[in-house]
Amino acid sequence: MTIIIIAITVLISLAAFQNNDLLYKYQFNAYQITKRNQWYRIITYGFLHANWEHLIINMIVLFSFGFTLEKYFAIHFGSTGVFYFAILYLSAIIISTLYDLRKHKEHYHYNAVGASGATSAVVFAAIFFAPYDPLYLFFAIPIPGIIFAAGYLYYSYYMGKKNIDNIGHSAHFYGALFGFLFPLIIKPKLFSLFLQQILNF
Repeated sequence: MTIIIIAITVLISLAAFQNNDLLYKYQFNAYQITKRNQWYRIITYGFLHANWEHLIINMIVLFSFGFTLEKYFAIHFGSTGVFYFAILYLSAIIISTLYDLRKHKEHYHYNAVGASGATSAVVFAAIFFAPYDPLYLFFAIPIPGIIFAAGYLYYSYYMGKKNIDNIGHSAHFYGALFGFLFPLIIKPKLFSLFLQQILNF
């Protein structure tokens, strides 16, 4: 499923690189969604990217954590694991942008693209199953996943409130939070597994 999502995202993003009309029609725009009922944008934006760097970073993150999460889902959800992985990814695209949908519904010129909310959900769902497995900051500095998660949420929330750059920090925050909670939504008994790992460190 990870490879399928990457392939679809890359193909759609590449098409949009060559066709600005495609980008304009399918990117996130809260005004167009709420005022003109273009609700398809609330999911299509997640398969578009602004440039090569944006696309490559998101796909590297998805590649790095997607297979691991698929393994965890297979262990805990059995044959339905692949289905739940797809549901997590697609629903994270939607849920990660609900805050911005409300915030920017009157802002005609606010647009957004990218899978960052969904990839954040994949990363945080993987952290849920292995909270002390290291993540490598700048690809070099190992940090326990749960520590990284706390720092990432704080930074995303803080930067989302500051609103001083062109990055969708709110989507990162809500996507990550949803990803962490998703296994519990599907199987609440998994909380005991998470708690056991935290306490047994």
